[in-house]
Amino acid sequence: MAYDEELADRIRDALGPELVNVIEKKMFGGLAFLVGGNMAVAASGKGGLMVRTDPNTSAALLRAGSVEPMEMGGKKMHGWLRVTTATVADDDVLDEWVRRGVDFAKTLPPK
Repeated sequence: MAYDEELADRIRDALGPELVNVIEKKMFGGLAFLVGGNMAVAASGKGGLMVRTDPNTSAALLRAGSVEPMEMGGKKMHGWLRVTTATVADDDVLDEWVRRGVDFAKTLPPK
């Protein structure tokens, strides 16, 4: 399954002026948005949004619902969450998730 082009466009809109500091890269069947060389969010090839978050806050975000741990090759990726397409259908909610990913990516050392 290819990533959702409409979701990718909405992510670009959510990034707003920050987009000039973001690199887009096709990865893992989706389209990733990197800040300082670190993946922040991605339009997933499996649908929905992948978001990189502070591993210390991931459990609380999971309890909030409509989010699940990110898995690759059957292995849970600590600090990565998959947000359903339905959850990010609302632009304000998408903006919030994109902001979480970007804010966390900014705390990481540049690559």
